[in-house]
Amino acid sequence: MAEKKSYAQALNEAGLSVIKACLLTSLPRSTFYRKTQNWREKDKIVIDAIQTVLAKSPQTSFWKCYFRLRFQGYLFNHKRVYRVYCRLGLNLKRRVKKVLPKREKRPLKIENVPNIQWALDFMHDSLYCGKRFRTLNIIDEGTRECLAIEVDTSLPAERVIRVLERLRMERGLPK
Repeated sequence: MAEKKSYAQALNEAGLSVIKACLLTSLPRSTFYRKTQNWREKDKIVIDAIQTVLAKSPQTSFWKCYFRLRFQGYLFNHKRVYRVYCRLGLNLKRRVKKVLPKREKRPLKIENVPNIQWALDFMHDSLYCGKRFRTLNIIDEGTRECLAIEVDTSLPAERVIRVLERLRMERGLPK
């Protein structure tokens, strides 16, 4: 745009009318007449305000900086502040999420020996009439044998402890 404007001005100084010079360079006449203004002079107030905010904490993101300006009483448009913020080269790079190194997948070690590890699980369901019930299932991980199943509408902690105590007496504790 600046080149077109300089060509149009040169043609105008050579004796061509402004309209013809703008037509030849395909430059709008409004652009020909518009005075170029340095953005630093135009936005000096915004630049000074941003720099005072960033003097305290330089690694501040745009929105944090903008809201601090608002808190200090400046009523600048956020688009104007963002334009100046970017032109000053203050916009921060986005943080990239750290990628963890790939782990080698190892299968779980399950020994086919009884009484090494037990699994305890609660399940729930409802009957046809809508009444809900719960089950407590205890299985031996090594042999996949079901050691106990307790079914009731309510399984309080005392009852679970009683079932585990009974299994301890019958089979002993798992290792």
